[in-house]
Amino acid sequence: MRIVFVGPPGAGKGTQSKWLLGYLGIPHLSTGDMLRQAYNDGTRLGRLAHQYIVKGQLVPDAIVLEIVGERLERPECDNGALFDGFPRTAGQARALDEFLLERGKPLDAVLEMRVDEQQLIERLTNRGRDDDRPEIVHQRFEIYRRKTEPILKYYQQRGLLFTIDANKPQDEVSNQIKRIVDAIRAATATQQATELDD
Repeated sequence: MRIVFVGPPGAGKGTQSKWLLGYLGIPHLSTGDMLRQAYNDGTRLGRLAHQYIVKGQLVPDAIVLEIVGERLERPECDNGALFDGFPRTAGQARALDEFLLERGKPLDAVLEMRVDEQQLIERLTNRGRDDDRPEIVHQRFEIYRRKTEPILKYYQQRGLLFTIDANKPQDEVSNQIKRIVDAIRAATATQQATELDD
C-alpha cells in the first residue's frame, strides 16, 4: 500500500506511523531523511538539494520528486510505502500522483490525523519544551492548516482522503487506522480478482 500521512505537530503522527509501518511491513519515506541521506551518499541530487538547504530555502519540487522516485524504484518499495512530510503542497501532490500513475502504482489512501486545537495545545504544553508554549503551538497549527488545506481538498476530490479522529486515546486511533487500511486492502483484492475473471 502507498499511503500519505498528514497531521499537525502533536497529533500523534509519529506514534501511529510507527505502528502502521509495523502492521503493513512497508518502508517509511521521510523526505527530510532522504534528502540528508542523498547528500551523505554524495549523489548528484543530494548535492543539488544541499545548496538550497544550507541557504534555508525549500528544495524545489523537481529535486524532491526525483529523490523520492529513486527510492520508490528500490525493491523494498515494491509492496508500498508510507510518505511522511511529502507532499507539502497541492503542486507536489499532483506531481506525486502523476509519477506513481506512470508506474502503475497509484496512492491507496491519504490519512489525515485530525485533532482539536485546544487538545493539541494541552498535549504539547505538557511536554514542557521551549517551543511548545501555547502561542507558538497556535502559530504552528495555523501554518499547518494554511499549508495543508489545499492538499486535503485535492485528495478529497480524488476520493483518497480518510479522516482519523486523533482526539481519541492511542489504541482507538490505531484501530481507526486499521479499519480503514483493512477495508482498502479488501477492496483492492476484490478488484484484482474481478479483473482476473474478466
